[in-house]
Amino acid sequence: MKSKTLKKDKVNIITLGCSKNMVDSEVLSGQLLANEIDVVHESGKKDHNIVIVNTCGFIDKAKEESINTILEQVNLKQKGRLDKVYVTGCLSQRYREDLEQTIPEVDAWFGTMELPLILKKFEADYKSELLGERLLATPSHYAYLKIAEGCNRTCAFCAIPLMRGQHTSRSIEDLVKEAESLARRGVKEILLIAQELTYYGLDLYKKRMLPDLLKRLSDIPGIEWIRLHYAYPHKFPMEILEVMQERDNICKYLDMPLQHAADNMLKAMRRNITRAEMEDLIVNIRQTVPGICIRTTLITGFPGETLEDVEELKGFLERQRFDRVGIFTYSHEENTSAYGLVDDVPADEKQRRAEDIMAVQQEISYEKNQEKLGQTLKVLVDKKEAGRYLGRTEFDSVEVDNEVIIQTDKKLQPGNFYNVKITRAYDYDLEGELV
Repeated sequence: MKSKTLKKDKVNIITLGCSKNMVDSEVLSGQLLANEIDVVHESGKKDHNIVIVNTCGFIDKAKEESINTILEQVNLKQKGRLDKVYVTGCLSQRYREDLEQTIPEVDAWFGTMELPLILKKFEADYKSELLGERLLATPSHYAYLKIAEGCNRTCAFCAIPLMRGQHTSRSIEDLVKEAESLARRGVKEILLIAQELTYYGLDLYKKRMLPDLLKRLSDIPGIEWIRLHYAYPHKFPMEILEVMQERDNICKYLDMPLQHAADNMLKAMRRNITRAEMEDLIVNIRQTVPGICIRTTLITGFPGETLEDVEELKGFLERQRFDRVGIFTYSHEENTSAYGLVDDVPADEKQRRAEDIMAVQQEISYEKNQEKLGQTLKVLVDKKEAGRYLGRTEFDSVEVDNEVIIQTDKKLQPGNFYNVKITRAYDYDLEGELV
């Protein structure tokens, strides 16, 4: 008699949303691999039989994308091309009961902090000794390092605390070990992420410890760039900048979402800061670290926003001349304090305002890029695409910022640094030649 061979499970993880979700997927992948379960990330090969969708529930567009992705996977399951569909992440954390009723075809739903429960579905054990052993979903030369989970802020528009809980810092020792592990694997750039970097350590050490963490990380051999994402402007710890100025491998780059500039909007958003205080902070930052690149994000269409508020925001951009700006349109989120306000700006008007503001920033970005013509910059090459190489300077983060286009007949190695003389400048990108 012929015996039927059982097909071994292969898991495909699909990640939606932010870089913090990406890290969660990488950690999950590492745990599955350690339990001898075959796992891939966003594979297009269709040779897997189980899918885990790591969802985003931040704003309307993200929620829609997450639900559509779940439905696509459920459809594949109904056609017999998948055995199981599991869902985790922020959307699942926030709307689990509703989703269980609406999409019963999903085999199991998990929240944001339920990794051990996911592993149990595979009869696998959580291995605490696997600190930092992640299956990187990024190119091998850069990686995200999540230094904390959750957020203690009460910004009126934000649902993150509902999905991720209160701020919980990871210990310096654990973070250093993980960064050392990443460096041994060839990672050259570490992007520090948290919902709020500047709060780091207050819960664990009873004081802000980001400067201490930065010093320890910058001492690790092989780490050539450390990049800071998501600083909160209120009570900003200036010691961070002193470390940035004294350590060459900490990028002169700060991602600090400001959200708005009109005082009435900042108050309604519960940002705990005024425009004047933000302007003073920006002056101090630029004086402490000359040449620093400041990236910020803004929101248009918050309840009660007037055209005068939009004009004030445009004037603020023209005055501050930020290097990088991202814009979101306001999303009316259940259980946030802003949900009690009237969502009185129509969706198309929110979008029009966002485009209006972005047009101002586009001109600023073009002018700033023109200033770089003739300069020689250190560029980290990320990839080759359409016969040319694409890289970044220390002033540019992954996916959200400018790229440097390098046209050359020489073979360049992604993950290596090259000196590039800038020969052309566009609105958001630069072009250059090897020096």
